[in-house]
Amino acid sequence: MSVIIGVDIGTSVTKAVAFDSEGTPLASAARRSRLDRLSGSRVEQDIDDVVRTVAEVVRETAAALPEPPVALALTGQGDGLWLRDADGRAVRPAISWMDGRASERVAAWLRDGTVREVYGHTGSGMFPGCHAPLLAHLQEHEPQTLRRAVTAGYCVDAVAQRLTGRVSVDASDATLPFLDPVSRTYSREALAACGIEDLAHLLPAPAEPGALLPLDAIGAGLLGLPEGLPLTAGPYDLPACALGSGVREVGDGLLIVGTTLACQVLTDEVRSDPSAEPAGMWLCTPDPGRWLRSMPAMVGTAALEWVLALTGTTTADLDRLLADSPPGANGVTALPFLSDAGERAPFVDPAARGRLDGLSLAHTPADAVRAMCEAIGYAARHCLESAGLTGTLAACGGGTRSGPWAQLFADILGRPVRIPQESEVGALGAVRVARRFLGEPPETKAQLFRTVEPRPASRAVYEDGYATYRSALDGARAQWGDATSR
Repeated sequence: MSVIIGVDIGTSVTKAVAFDSEGTPLASAARRSRLDRLSGSRVEQDIDDVVRTVAEVVRETAAALPEPPVALALTGQGDGLWLRDADGRAVRPAISWMDGRASERVAAWLRDGTVREVYGHTGSGMFPGCHAPLLAHLQEHEPQTLRRAVTAGYCVDAVAQRLTGRVSVDASDATLPFLDPVSRTYSREALAACGIEDLAHLLPAPAEPGALLPLDAIGAGLLGLPEGLPLTAGPYDLPACALGSGVREVGDGLLIVGTTLACQVLTDEVRSDPSAEPAGMWLCTPDPGRWLRSMPAMVGTAALEWVLALTGTTTADLDRLLADSPPGANGVTALPFLSDAGERAPFVDPAARGRLDGLSLAHTPADAVRAMCEAIGYAARHCLESAGLTGTLAACGGGTRSGPWAQLFADILGRPVRIPQESEVGALGAVRVARRFLGEPPETKAQLFRTVEPRPASRAVYEDGYATYRSALDGARAQWGDATSR
């Protein structure tokens, strides 16, 4: 039995799970990492603190095994900007994908056509927490930081470099917004459109599929594992979750209901539509002829937690609250765009903001909570339609643990939702990639799911609700545009 430890380095929690050759979890551990929320919509992380969480969860998980694992598989949060020197040390705190300091720059690029031009070259949209606006922001405000940097990377490759001494960026991480997903090379035209072609030397070429990195003496010492143990760095969490959730056939999709929504559909071709919204991206997978059309929205459980706090309730009350308000929330509606950085899929607008409509003294906290849950469901449908979902749909993430909310998603989407019994699908997906790269056979045991079927009785309510949501969104986008143009 060969055991591989998968490590999912989330934004606020790092988890490790040891899986055997059939995908059965044997041991696990989790640690919280620090997320620094600063003035000016800035969100940063300390690389050393993140590496600490990785070392602690790997050590704890490995200690529960009868013998050392045969490999380590890393996945984790994507985007953001993790600048390092030649030794892998941070030249400044890592800038999170949740960061909003470059929002005005993205808004300006939307107005002057830069976002659409880049989209035409790479098929990727942009949002404030990705490389392009962040590098442009630092070029103006922290040029000395960029002069000290050797690598402009991401979370997973930053951790991998500290453990192996090598820089290896997975093509999925490198996608947004400069990578041509077919050739897997950076578009010089996209870099030039953003005015940062002189920073191209900071972007490592994507690693070839199959790359294995050996733990060096420093990494082995941190983790308590043998030096030379093979490590895989990626794909990052979105494609890793797709692989761990059993998304295998073209047209199949995945809905991740986490802090944010991430909607993806597997495809065997990259289709460029110049008239489409310049949003989302084509994520490379370990198979060169397969991509994930991804629409990673900024809405998700964070919006739900906000309205729960507003009503003096918690996630422990969610199932009861959903039961206390009928489909349609007694006429209360919502727009769930509460991120400081606005929205990034299926449209890009740094000025996007949320709202609750239709409230009166006759309404209850349950109506407000259900309205927000329904709005998040409508946002998921909007993203999945934009991504081209035609096949089966899997779902994962903390939001799927609520039976009533999972039912709400199935009802709004009008299709069955398959939820894997294994909750840590990101770590499992990374382990499946590592096992393949090691030349080991895939699992033979069938993956287990629970399936939530849509209820016909709710169909008409949610069809009308979705139409109302899209109409309200169109109106709000016009208002946001008027506000940012002044």
